[in-house]
Amino acid sequence: MLAYLIRRLLLIIPTLFGIMVINFFIIQVAPGGPVEQLIGQITGEGADISQRITRSGEGEVAAGGGQQGGGAASDQSPASKYRGAQGLDPEFIAEIEKLYGFDKPMYERFFIMMRNYVVFDFGDSFFRDESVVDLVLSKMPVSISLGIWTTLLVYLISIPLGVAKAVRDGSRFDIWTSAVVIVGNAIPSFLFAVFLLVVFAGGQYFNWFPLAGLVSDDWESLSWPALIVDYLWHMVLPITAMVIGGFAGLTMLTKNSFLDQISHQYVVTARAKGLTEQRVLYGHVFRNAMLVVIAGFPQSFIGILFTGSVLIEIIFSLDGLGRLGFEATFARDYPIMFATLYFFSLLGLIMNIIGDMMYTVVDPRIDFESREV
Repeated sequence: MLAYLIRRLLLIIPTLFGIMVINFFIIQVAPGGPVEQLIGQITGEGADISQRITRSGEGEVAAGGGQQGGGAASDQSPASKYRGAQGLDPEFIAEIEKLYGFDKPMYERFFIMMRNYVVFDFGDSFFRDESVVDLVLSKMPVSISLGIWTTLLVYLISIPLGVAKAVRDGSRFDIWTSAVVIVGNAIPSFLFAVFLLVVFAGGQYFNWFPLAGLVSDDWESLSWPALIVDYLWHMVLPITAMVIGGFAGLTMLTKNSFLDQISHQYVVTARAKGLTEQRVLYGHVFRNAMLVVIAGFPQSFIGILFTGSVLIEIIFSLDGLGRLGFEATFARDYPIMFATLYFFSLLGLIMNIIGDMMYTVVDPRIDFESREV
């Protein structure tokens, strides 16, 4: 097990490097980078931008996150490389490039970025005047709340429902619950979120839940029982929207795992020995059937935490990591984009390893030593 774990940990290095190389190149060639974003604001904010460049100096922004983005340096006139830069002083454009670190070749920017990321130095945001680490930490509680509650509810609903469907395979209960599962899987989470807002958040029908936010404006002045109630009150609609589309796949996976195990010879043998049906199902079948379901918990949590809540955070005005990444992408805030990509890719790779380790926890008979990575 130790040798397998070491191989998997070493494999993280080339995998993470490849992820960063591919995404770095794709983002560099995409139009509308930070320089163009800033140039687009010059018409109404030229004076403010000039002052910002003067205050920033030669390396203040570039030292933290400016090495990450921009087009490749060339002999081309700075003003002619960017849309909307015609008529602007080339020296002014060159100062903007230096502000964001675009005066360096692409390969140099990439290796400087990776050198900083190895020691978790993620720099500063281009447009928020705040460090990337501080921004991520400030948004983390919202996304963690969504991820934990959604994952727990999905598992608490899916596993019992999947087991019940497997035991009653082909019955009316199985048919009707399958219809519910299919409908839940067919409805996109963001569309269901809009439906919940219209119906239950002061739309045309009921005004039972708040329209936006994680807590009320007077949250800090409330007593601690009221704090908990207020927090849960705000979480009902977004969590419901995320759960409705997340439990379907896990429910069917649980059911199919149970049906597959029930057909094995050891179940027939256990029944022939006179064991009760409850003992057979929950003493033998459950452990083997839950192997895939439980071992996939870490990856499922990461997926819900960092990818499944983007639109939900936007619709419910929740200031979390999904919304931060969405806004950073449109603003071409490269330090936030690349830093979050690096951190969450690394976290996802580690969670994959933890998922493999979970297999041995659920079933110690599994041996990874004889398996090649």
